[in-house]
Amino acid sequence: MTRRLISTGSPFEAEFAYSRAVVQGEWCFVSGTTGYDYATMSMPEDPGKQAGNALATIGRALAEAGFSLEDVVRTVIYLADPADHAAIGPALRAAFGDVRPANSTVVAALIRPEMKVEIEVTALRG
Repeated sequence: MTRRLISTGSPFEAEFAYSRAVVQGEWCFVSGTTGYDYATMSMPEDPGKQAGNALATIGRALAEAGFSLEDVVRTVIYLADPADHAAIGPALRAAFGDVRPANSTVVAALIRPEMKVEIEVTALRG
């Protein structure tokens, strides 16, 4: 089974030795993705916008791997503050609509103070 590594060119990928996504057979595993706008290397203050940026980055990685957001079967969402949970709902609904993947949401300290949300997904082709 061939393993394929997907990179978004983020400086964090090289610095911390990980791939944005790994394709293994019919599966695609997307690393935890934060809300950076990689075009400007800026982070919005709003957690909903961070979630939207993260999901856009995830969507691009999935597309490069030959998958789409419709193939997502599992999400894990990390929130720095549980009070931000409602704010990310619109971005999740926009991304997943009727897909409704299995999900876990965890409250955890994220690596940088400006990060309010991090999202990882698992997708299955077919």
